[in-house]
Amino acid sequence: MAIIGTTIFSHIIPVIFGFFGLLLIISGILDENNPKLGLGIVLFLAACAFPYVALHALI
Repeated sequence: MAIIGTTIFSHIIPVIFGFFGLLLIISGILDENNPKLGLGIVLFLAACAFPYVALHALI
């Protein structure tokens, strides 16, 4: 069961966060919408750091 949990936290959730982060970054740049751009940057950075934080807490 732990293998499924670590796979979800290390491979699936970061990809989803990164995908939506990139969409928000692109949309924020094209619409010149700074809050959307900032949210996209934060979400993308969270996607980059999430596997390290989650796996450190699980293992």
